[in-house]
Amino acid sequence: MNVKATLSPDDLARACADAMWKEDDASKGLGMEIVEVGPGRATLTMTVKPEMVNGARIAHGGFIFALADSTFAFACNSHNNRAVAAQGDITFLRPGKLGDKLVATAREISRSGRSGIYDVRVAVGDTVIAEFRGHSRAIAGAWLPDTDIKR
Repeated sequence: MNVKATLSPDDLARACADAMWKEDDASKGLGMEIVEVGPGRATLTMTVKPEMVNGARIAHGGFIFALADSTFAFACNSHNNRAVAAQGDITFLRPGKLGDKLVATAREISRSGRSGIYDVRVAVGDTVIAEFRGHSRAIAGAWLPDTDIKR
């Protein structure tokens, strides 16, 4: 029996995030945590560990990018259409430091057809340390194939 579940957009976004998280060994392995997910938005955190600092003893940019990229992924997959990154750019504004709790917040700027644009702000407290812009591309499939969105 194939019964479609009807979910609100917020519940659908959370269910998609849960489905993605089960398979996301990279984000889990880096100690990321999902704080909030909704339609076209997501917030993830990650604490800078000793193995994440570079020779200047600041957070390696690759780890900051990884947090922004993961947050972008959860935001652009929140509509139950599988999406991947087509492009991502980051601007580092200030350094992250050992022990900092980084908070990345993504928001959808535009979504049309198979393409989306998302901005991600990475901060430590009230201090913004990086700005990321990601372009997504929808691919085949859904996270929850037997689900409709309640409008």
